[in-house]
Amino acid sequence: MTQPSTATTAVDHLGEQIATVLADPATTHGLARTLRAAAKEIELNRYHQASQRAWPDGRVDVPVRKVQIGGGSHRISGFFNIDAVPPADLLWDVREGLPLHDVSVDLLFSEHFLEHIDYPRSAKHYAREAHRVLASGGQLITGVPDAAFVLGQYPTSPGQAREMISRWYAKRDCREDINTYLDLINYVFRDQDDDPTYSPHYWAYDLEKLTQLFGEAGFASVEPWDFDPSLANPKREWASVYVIATK
Repeated sequence: MTQPSTATTAVDHLGEQIATVLADPATTHGLARTLRAAAKEIELNRYHQASQRAWPDGRVDVPVRKVQIGGGSHRISGFFNIDAVPPADLLWDVREGLPLHDVSVDLLFSEHFLEHIDYPRSAKHYAREAHRVLASGGQLITGVPDAAFVLGQYPTSPGQAREMISRWYAKRDCREDINTYLDLINYVFRDQDDDPTYSPHYWAYDLEKLTQLFGEAGFASVEPWDFDPSLANPKREWASVYVIATK
């Protein structure tokens, strides 16, 4: 059996120390907030390291042609789902690359994932990795909250603001703190809700930005994608923008 590395042991110890500090009522809000974010990254690291021990060369030997990235509980029939947290077919932190062989995939799909990884390092790395693993003519479908839609409504009527807030944040603990349309814009662009259930938004995208991002990564074409509810989550259609990038 492969023994955990010294680094892994150190990370586990760090996690225990963070838990101790967080349990101390004297820990200040700012420090606690930062430590909760670190604790979440440590949890992701544990999942990733476990999968990396199973696939030490960073490439799974399972033959997959259709892959979903960051699908969470929305599973697509016939797709191999890679995510940083359960449930997934493979737990892997794709900020570190895609665990797939070169030119081995026909279709990559993700929605409301890209805005949750940092830009430019992780986002541009992901775009290059997607290009690497796709076969010639392969396609990458990506959906994100549409920043152009959100900004285009500002300033808006209170009624429309309430509708948008309800559609996106009705079940969030932060709902009572989204009081104006500008609050909504702030959440869409830089969601800082201190809730372990959700991941913050790191970057905003529109059609132009997605086109530039994937074009820079080497894709031959990037076009708007007509929403298909048999593939995408119907709950994501409203106020989202999707593109299809072809290698």
